[in-house]
Amino acid sequence: MKEWLSRFLDYLQNTRNASPYTVKNYGNDIGQFLDYCQTEGVHSFDQVTRALLRRYLAELDALDYARASIARRVSELRSFGDFLMREAVWEQNTFRLVSAPRIPKRLPHYLSIAEIEALLMVPDVSTPLGLRNRALVEVMYAAGLRVSEVVGLDVADVDLAQAQVRVMGKGSKERVGLLGRPAVRAVQAYLAVGRPELLRRRPTDALWLNHRGGRLSVRGVALVLDQLGQQAGIRTHVSPHVIRHSFATHLLDGGADLRIVQELLGHADLTTTQIYTHVSQSRAREVYMRAHPRAQEEGRVDTVHRPIRDNGSVRATD
Repeated sequence: MKEWLSRFLDYLQNTRNASPYTVKNYGNDIGQFLDYCQTEGVHSFDQVTRALLRRYLAELDALDYARASIARRVSELRSFGDFLMREAVWEQNTFRLVSAPRIPKRLPHYLSIAEIEALLMVPDVSTPLGLRNRALVEVMYAAGLRVSEVVGLDVADVDLAQAQVRVMGKGSKERVGLLGRPAVRAVQAYLAVGRPELLRRRPTDALWLNHRGGRLSVRGVALVLDQLGQQAGIRTHVSPHVIRHSFATHLLDGGADLRIVQELLGHADLTTTQIYTHVSQSRAREVYMRAHPRAQEEGRVDTVHRPIRDNGSVRATD
C-alpha cells in the first residue's frame, strides 16, 4: 500500500507540479492512515471499507484533531483514491463514501490602510535590512503576492520601467504582479544600496537577501513581518497571508471588479476570491452601524423628521 503512496507522491510532484510543501503534507497524512490500516490488520486496498474509514476519522476526533485538519485528510484521501482508480487498483473510490466534517467559513484577517501605513514606517531605511524590509512590504502589499512567490523572485523578474514583477504561482502558472509608485521607489532604493551591501560578494539571482547574503526564506519573511507588526503596535498578527488579504480587501473596498482581483491574486477559481466580498460586506455593515443615526439605539430622538415651529406654525422638515 505504501508503494502506491510513493507512486502517488511522484505523480503529484512530476505531473501535477505540486509544491514540496503539498507533497510532504500528502505523504504525512496519507501515510498516517496507512499506518492505521496496518494496526487494524488491513494490508490491501480491497480491505479498506467505509466502516474502517469512519473508525479512523472518529479516532482523529477523539484525539482532538481540528475539524479543518480532519477535512483536509478526507480531501487528500479522496485524491489518492482517484489516483488508485486511474491506475486500475480500485474499481471505486471508497474514500468518497465518507463525509468530511463541515467547517465554518472564517473571514480572513486583514489590516486597515492606516495599519499598512504604520507598518511601512517601521523599517529604518538608513540600513540595508531596513531598505529590504520596506521594499519587501511594499511589493507584497502592492502585488498581493503569496509568500512562496515572494521568496522565489529573482532580480530579473522585476521590471521597474513597467512597474511590475513576474511571479511563478501555484501549479507553475506564471502571472504578473503590479507595483505602485511607492513600491517602485522602494525597490529602486533597495537595489541601489541595500542589496549590494547584503550580497557580500556571493553571486545569487535572488531578489530578497538575508543578512548572510543568501535568498530570504519563507520563514524569514514571516519573521520580518511579525517583528514589524509588533514594532508598529498592530494587534493583528501580521503574516504574509494577512498582507495578501489586505491587498484584496482594499481593492474591493475601492470598487475593483471581482474578476480583476481574481486575476491579480492568481486564483484559478472565482469562488476562492469571493470570500473577500464577504469581508467587504462585513466592513460595510460596521461602517453602517457606526455612522447611521438609526442603526443601533431604539427610541432615540429623530432630529431629521422632528416638527419645527416657523412663525407660530408647524411644518415638517424634508
